[in-house]
Amino acid sequence: MSSSLLEDFSLKYKKLVEAEAVSLVEQLTAPDVLKEAMIYSLNAGGKRIRPLLIFTVLHAFGLDPKVGLKPAAAIEMIHTYSLIHDDLPSMDNDDLRRGKPTNHKVYGEAAAILAGDALLTFAFEVLTQLKIEEASAEIKLSLIRELAVSAGAEGMVGGQTADIEAEGKVLDLKELEYIHKNKTGKLLTCSVMMAALLADSDSYTQGLLRDFSYHIGLAFQIQDDILDIEGMQEKIGKPVGSDIDNQKNTYPALLTLDGAKGKLHEHIQLAKQSLEKTNLDIEMLLQLTDLIAKRDH
Repeated sequence: MSSSLLEDFSLKYKKLVEAEAVSLVEQLTAPDVLKEAMIYSLNAGGKRIRPLLIFTVLHAFGLDPKVGLKPAAAIEMIHTYSLIHDDLPSMDNDDLRRGKPTNHKVYGEAAAILAGDALLTFAFEVLTQLKIEEASAEIKLSLIRELAVSAGAEGMVGGQTADIEAEGKVLDLKELEYIHKNKTGKLLTCSVMMAALLADSDSYTQGLLRDFSYHIGLAFQIQDDILDIEGMQEKIGKPVGSDIDNQKNTYPALLTLDGAKGKLHEHIQLAKQSLEKTNLDIEMLLQLTDLIAKRDH
């Protein structure tokens, strides 16, 4: 499969999930300012890697990727809520997100907090809207549990807490990997596993896909850390060097820049090895794995 086909696939499903997420919010019976703040951050752009993983894994199983539209919208709502809250003065205190003013800079802190809360809770309602021909009641329950665990204390929120606790301290590699396995990696794993659940796949294949997602989750974060040093502000949408300014523990700080690049390559190779053990059509997933490693924003 040529890279242009992956690009066409990505563009098509990125547009579909963005339209789906906004449409779902617009249909809510809720205060206009709340919906406006929710949609503002949903429309802020971004790579949409999590939804794209859902669609690409479904494609690998030979299924219609559109089956994953509502789960993809749900996980993007969770991701967007986390970014709104991350940017708050009590957290990272960021003025820009993807090159645009952060939610609290536009709507105020209270409205931003509530917009994040609304996106978080609405994501689970969206999963309940899957039709029976798209997911059985048992699979639907598994999807909800996967998302709840991945987003909560044993996943993203736990990782965020450990990240805050680690500021000003020097971590070892195991401690740093714990943070990023949870803060960043768990939602990426959730995307892969929700697609595997929708495909009603066997436990062996699910295990390989979980290993794959573990490695791309760490690779994704390592590349983020590298871009904070080598990236261009107009592409990454925030000031370069913010991790250093905020005394964040990063892979380059711990391993040197060259060491971080070596660790990135290691995780990408391990991710590919897990994919190659499956019986799936993995060509597009392999290309997406390379995209995660080589992205510039």
